[in-house]
Amino acid sequence: MGKKDQNQKDRERVQAVLQLLKKQSPLTVKQEKFCNNACVERFLKAKGDNVKRAAKQLRNCLTWRETLGTDNLIADEFSAELAEGIAYVAGQDDESRPVMILRVKQDYQKLHSQKLFTRLLVFTMEVAIQTMAKNVEQFVLLFDASFFRSASAFMNILLATLKIIGDYYPGRLHKAFVIDPPSLFSYLWKGVKPFLELSPLTTVVSSLDFEEPLEYNNFKSYPRASSLRFDPSTIPSSTAKIGSCSSSRFSFTVSHHFDSVKPWYLTLTDTSASKVGPTAPSAALLGPALISPLNARSFSFASPAARTPPNTFGAVKKGFFPSTPMPQKTQKFDLSTINHPRTPKPSFLQSPALFFRSRDCHVSRADKCRDSFVPFLKFYRRPYDEMTYRSKMRPPLGGLISIVAPHIRRRHMSVSQRF
Repeated sequence: MGKKDQNQKDRERVQAVLQLLKKQSPLTVKQEKFCNNACVERFLKAKGDNVKRAAKQLRNCLTWRETLGTDNLIADEFSAELAEGIAYVAGQDDESRPVMILRVKQDYQKLHSQKLFTRLLVFTMEVAIQTMAKNVEQFVLLFDASFFRSASAFMNILLATLKIIGDYYPGRLHKAFVIDPPSLFSYLWKGVKPFLELSPLTTVVSSLDFEEPLEYNNFKSYPRASSLRFDPSTIPSSTAKIGSCSSSRFSFTVSHHFDSVKPWYLTLTDTSASKVGPTAPSAALLGPALISPLNARSFSFASPAARTPPNTFGAVKKGFFPSTPMPQKTQKFDLSTINHPRTPKPSFLQSPALFFRSRDCHVSRADKCRDSFVPFLKFYRRPYDEMTYRSKMRPPLGGLISIVAPHIRRRHMSVSQRF
C-alpha cells in the first residue's frame, strides 16, 4: 500500500510540474515529447522533489535547447571532429550504459568557439541517449586530458562540460573519469570541487596505474640487463666465494634473481681474505661468504641482527661484523623487540595517481576509485573507429554523409594508445 501511495505522489508531482510549465507558455510538440514522465522525474530528483524549482530548471532547459538549436544538430556539422575522434560514443558497459569519450586538444579552444564545443558535446550526448536501452537512463564520461599542458585551460573546459550536464541533463551522468590531467590540476580541483554539483561523481585517475608490469623471464631479449647478471660459471673456482673486490670494507654482490628494479644490490659486508668464513652452510654460523642469490636482496641494507637467523646471534663469529669498531653494549636488549627501519619506496616508482589523492584519504577509498575505472579501461584504450560510431547515429543526427572522405580521415590517439 505504501508503494502505491508513493507512486501516486510521484505522478501528482510530475503533473504539477507540467502544469506550471504550461501556465508560463504553451509547449510545442517537440517540447511535449521531450518533457515525458521520466524527464520530469529526473529534474524533480535533482531538485529534491521541489515542484517549483524543478519547473524553473526545466523551463530554462527548454529555452537553452531552443537557443542552441539541438533539434537541428546533425553529423555533417562535425565532420572534422568525427574524423579526429574528439568526442564519440565508444560502446556500452556491462550495465548497457553508453560510454562517451572526450579527447579534446588544448588548441581546440583557440581555433574554435565555445559555442561550437558546446554543440559538439550536446551532439555526442544526444547520440549516447539515442543508443540507450529502455531501462537505461545514464551514461559514463571518460575525459582524456593527456593532450593538455595547461591545468587552467583544462579546468575551464571541464567545468563547462560538468555545468552543461548538471544544468540541462540532470540525472544522466553515472560516473565521470578525468584521465591523466596536467600536474597542477589537483590544486585547482581541490579548490572548485566543493562548489560543483557533479563533483562526487567525478574521479581523477592515471593511466600509468594500469600499465602491465614488465616481465623479465627472458633475459636474452634484454642484452644490457643480461650482461649485468651474475654467472658463477664464468668465475674461477679459486675466486668463486664472494667476488674479486679487493676492499676489506665493502663489496658489491650481484643477485641471481631479477626480482627488483636494480640488477645489483649493495652489501655492507666484510670481504677481506682473513675474515671469509666457510662456504658450507651451517646452522651455528652465518658468514658473509654464505650470501646467496636468494638472500642478497633482503640482506643488502639490513643490520647484522636482521641478517642473523634466530637463536644464533651469540654463535656468530667476530669476523662477521664490519671492520669498523662498534661501541660496547652497556645493557642487553631483546632482539625480538627491535624494529628495524624500512627503506622508503623511491619517489620515481610511485604512481602519479598519488599526486591527486588527498593526504587524509584512506587507501581503501583510493583502491575503490581505481577499481571503478577498470571496467572502462577497455573503452579508453580501444582505437577509434569513425564508421562504427556513425553506425550508432539514427536520423536526424546521422546526417547525409555515409562515406568518410579519405583526406579528412585522421586519428589522434591518447598517450596510452601510442605504445
